[in-house]
Amino acid sequence: MGYRQDLWEIAASRNGVVTVAEAEDAGVPAVEVRKLAARGALRGYGQGVYTHRDVPTTPFTEPTVAVALAGEGAFLNRESVLDLLGLGQFNPPKVRVGTRRRVRRRLPEWMELENRPDVPDEDLTNYEGVLATTVRRALEDMRDRMPPDRWEAVADEALRRGLIGEQDTAVWKAVSA
Repeated sequence: MGYRQDLWEIAASRNGVVTVAEAEDAGVPAVEVRKLAARGALRGYGQGVYTHRDVPTTPFTEPTVAVALAGEGAFLNRESVLDLLGLGQFNPPKVRVGTRRRVRRRLPEWMELENRPDVPDEDLTNYEGVLATTVRRALEDMRDRMPPDRWEAVADEALRRGLIGEQDTAVWKAVSA
């Protein structure tokens, strides 16, 4: 099996995205990744993040790229989590990514990076390979950023879909009463 196929397998399991670090872990040297990008097999986003052109993109591809560009420990944040899961109608202009560490990289205009040292590990989860805050945490973060009736509609939809539990809505209703 060749390097191109090795990278395809990584990308197929990661929403079309492959990083140099993942490639090296799979035995593909960084120089070979750059060669395949130069030949058009990969599309580069910078900072060692690529998409494989033979793997179809999904709604999870752009968020996966954004989290990879922000680096280790980065996660999808706020309305980007809700949009990713199809909760409400957000269509945010930028993909919001949170991180607990300083990031000095130059990031694309379509991303917004936010320092989030307040997010504990138990508020993080993985949605089809994308590290993100839980729906409960995303709803808490968005509560004061959107009209109450719209927020309640999104929370009710999350409850109906089983993305949050009854105990979450009970706590929120007790706090607002």
